[in-house]
Amino acid sequence: MEEILKQIWVHLQDNAVKIIVGLLVAAAAWWYGRYRARSEWNRREFFHRINISLNWIDQGSLRFRTLAEQTCEDVFLNVVAADRVRAAAEKTTPENPNLPLPKEEYWYFLNGVLNTLSEKFAEGLIRQEMGLPTQSVRYLVCLTCEAAGDLRTRKVRALVVRQQLLENLPEEVPAFEHPRHATRWQTLKILAQRFKTHPHEFIDVQLAISK
Repeated sequence: MEEILKQIWVHLQDNAVKIIVGLLVAAAAWWYGRYRARSEWNRREFFHRINISLNWIDQGSLRFRTLAEQTCEDVFLNVVAADRVRAAAEKTTPENPNLPLPKEEYWYFLNGVLNTLSEKFAEGLIRQEMGLPTQSVRYLVCLTCEAAGDLRTRKVRALVVRQQLLENLPEEVPAFEHPRHATRWQTLKILAQRFKTHPHEFIDVQLAISK
């Protein structure tokens, strides 16, 4: 036992600098993580998360509900891609909530959201392939980070909406379930225009459910 303890002591002495540096790096990473989390909470900004929501108008009322919410790393499956999404989210404006990502790369980011949705609606797609009763609808998906209005939180949001709705938004302002939802109405109006001028910022997906 004494010999083992001596060997451990010699090993610690030989690697003291590496051990100290490793501990300092770990401590710095922990401190920075806590600092960033506290800053996000104070500003109510959570750019590391992505909320996927279904948006529609029901009997004159604007509605939207969460389909999924995950970390950006879970959706885009790459730390670099997730960092680019977070950086783009911080640059959105009230006039343009769409993420300012490179046009040549936009599809890859949208495809990450499409894969997440496809996984959640996989049962409906399998039933469809098997010829079982299903109902399917095609939707458009786009990446946003709303910056206008009285928002409770800011985060990356993937909006899922029917193309028919974007192309035929009613002129009359719909009823809102909450006054803050006026921001989403403004976002949809902006998206309707950007779908005409920047179609690469949208991807279509077919979602199926069982009857």
